[in-house]
Amino acid sequence: MDDNPHNNFSLGIDEETEQQYELHSNLLQQFTAISSIDKAWIFKSDADSSQGMMFSVSQPNLLANKKRKFILSSTVTKQSDGSVMLHWAPFPVEMSGVSAMVPSPSGSKLLIVRNPESDAPSRFEIWSNSYLEREFHIPQSKHGSVYIDEWFEGISWNSDETRIAYVAEEPSPTKPTFNDHGYKKSSSIDKDCGSWKGQGDWGGTYAGKRQSAIFVLNITSGEVQAVKGIHKSLSVGQVVWAPSNEGLAEYLVFVGWSVETRKIGLKGCYNRPCALYAIKAPCEPKTNEREIHSTEDAHALNLTQTTNSAFFPRFSPDGKFLVFLSSRSSVDSGAHFATNSLHRIDWPKDMKLYQSSKVHDVIPVALCAEDGDFPGFYHSSILSDPWLSDGHTLIIPSVWHSSQVLLSVNVLSGQILRITPADSNFSWSLLTLHGNNIFAVSSSPVDVPQVKYGTFVEKETGNYQWSWSDASNPIYKCSDKVRSLLSSLTFSVMKISVKDAFENQTKGSCKPYEAIFVSSKTKKSNKCDPLIVVLHGGPHSVSISSFSKSQAFLSSLGYSLLIVNYRGSMGFGEEALQSLPGKVGSQDVNDVLTAIDHVIDLGLASPSKIAVLGGSHGGFLTTHLIGQAPEKFVAAAAKNPVCNLELMVGTTDVPDWCFVQSYGIKGRDRFTEAPSAKDLALFYSKSPIAHISKVKTPTIFLLGAQDLRVPIWNGLQYARGLKEKGTPVKVIVFPNDAHGIESPQSDFESFLSIAAWFNKYCK
Repeated sequence: MDDNPHNNFSLGIDEETEQQYELHSNLLQQFTAISSIDKAWIFKSDADSSQGMMFSVSQPNLLANKKRKFILSSTVTKQSDGSVMLHWAPFPVEMSGVSAMVPSPSGSKLLIVRNPESDAPSRFEIWSNSYLEREFHIPQSKHGSVYIDEWFEGISWNSDETRIAYVAEEPSPTKPTFNDHGYKKSSSIDKDCGSWKGQGDWGGTYAGKRQSAIFVLNITSGEVQAVKGIHKSLSVGQVVWAPSNEGLAEYLVFVGWSVETRKIGLKGCYNRPCALYAIKAPCEPKTNEREIHSTEDAHALNLTQTTNSAFFPRFSPDGKFLVFLSSRSSVDSGAHFATNSLHRIDWPKDMKLYQSSKVHDVIPVALCAEDGDFPGFYHSSILSDPWLSDGHTLIIPSVWHSSQVLLSVNVLSGQILRITPADSNFSWSLLTLHGNNIFAVSSSPVDVPQVKYGTFVEKETGNYQWSWSDASNPIYKCSDKVRSLLSSLTFSVMKISVKDAFENQTKGSCKPYEAIFVSSKTKKSNKCDPLIVVLHGGPHSVSISSFSKSQAFLSSLGYSLLIVNYRGSMGFGEEALQSLPGKVGSQDVNDVLTAIDHVIDLGLASPSKIAVLGGSHGGFLTTHLIGQAPEKFVAAAAKNPVCNLELMVGTTDVPDWCFVQSYGIKGRDRFTEAPSAKDLALFYSKSPIAHISKVKTPTIFLLGAQDLRVPIWNGLQYARGLKEKGTPVKVIVFPNDAHGIESPQSDFESFLSIAAWFNKYCK
């Protein structure tokens, strides 16, 4: 077998491509340079009129091929009309080497975590408002890197700000070594022994990770204790301190993923069963007592035995109840993402916890919503402090069709209100709460993000409404050229009627789906701009109407965009989402073709100038479309595409995905590590490679060599098949990138190459 990914494909760039790179690279760099806000914090102040605020901001650093992270501070001053004025620091401060920042509950302290490189210790720094109070170096013998990713991260201060609970890798197990006499017995002081890695990884971005564990740091003594009593079958994360009652033991609440056999991919996979657990925190040693109390006799208690999915625990401000998200519909169906639900557990004052604790449904799974009604809850995270001052209303983002909106949820009554403007197709993300008001970010495909301030206004009727105003900020600055190009564009959200509705289908699966259309405001001639059809992955993901630097770049080059949220996308109800598994390669393909015909019929696109772009399942659709509709597309671009399920099932970190998407819900129970001949035949028939003989479309492939989700051989096999039959093809392999191809240089090269490829064949 040929192991060289580049074999049979030309290396380097030709003169025409080089000219395209030179022509467009400066413009792409101007889009790339736009910063993004990752997090924001408000700090309490004795002054009623002003408070401190910090923004964690990131910006791609192309030269270093890393993300540059920095902090920009501001003072928030309330105005008489209810709006705010932000007074910004003159310059940001770069946070080099910082892995995580977590303010204490009172805002008087700031924890800085610096994860080690190689075998160096983890560093914890405790800062006050003007100096470094304490610094701790925690050696690898105690634990490995602290988890800071979206799934396992859990860094939590206790209420009196003396202890910090967090999730980190267990200490390295000793690796056996051998010398000229054979096996070498190690000793505790033998520094020549290496350590094992990858003993507990969950595929994808977790490759090489060991088992996660919970630790507690006492910032007074500097002592670090591992939390004992958690079964080794659990991978743990998202730890938070439970409310404390004086004289009673302190508890920690965390999420545990239990696995009896192989761990398969976790990132983006909400169908992995998980539960909330509670366990006593390690006891503090008493004064003048040398012996450290252990919790070896304590055991983690499962708080959510009545549901198979529970994550992101959050306690109410008064400690009376615990809320959490659930993806039980995903676990039940096998789909990697499905409609979420929100739940509540009443927390006992006496700290007597029971496995039979009643779980209350706050937001149930929405099957099918009427037009204009709440379509279901679709989100995967909650702010660490999401509560309004009443203590039972939380603010949370959710996808609503093709937009992301902000919701207020009364977790006692279950009342849900959309608090961002209903007459706008912009998308909103939540930054932080400011008392009963909100800092958020609003954007669209043709509008750079803008910081917004939401004011809670009570009416005479007793109801309330939200008023939104701009908060001036320097973070989302862009060049005059970018602003001018964006001002010439417009967008709309189109409803597309289903054409292949049959009897016995659910009501939700027959409802219209949507597509976001981006185009020039004015036509310079009767000719339409070339059209790029943009397809999201998942397939149970969604393209929202927010600003995308790469898509805005393509729009600015003179392309219209048709961004299709085919049935199976989240944000449209559970029935619509669950209509796709078992029908991939047919229903989703038909939905995209119907959307294309829709804009052609409206006179918005020319049938002779259509390109298609997608990654992962979007790449699956891209390669399906050029095979099933070979005359429709003049160019295609596929990023880490699923081209052959028969090949993928034995090499991916999510083999169950192949079964569920091919068979539907029955694939969840049919899943096996040893697929039958019948399974493999079905996988092949569902795959783009089954139609490769008909493909005529010039196609560029962008492949991450470290991709464990859709391993590189999937795209290479398909690309070699195209080359064999004489179809124009180009392959770019990024040796250090995984499924997302997200490193700054790789992302930059990807879209520069896509633009050059489309310019060659579409214009």
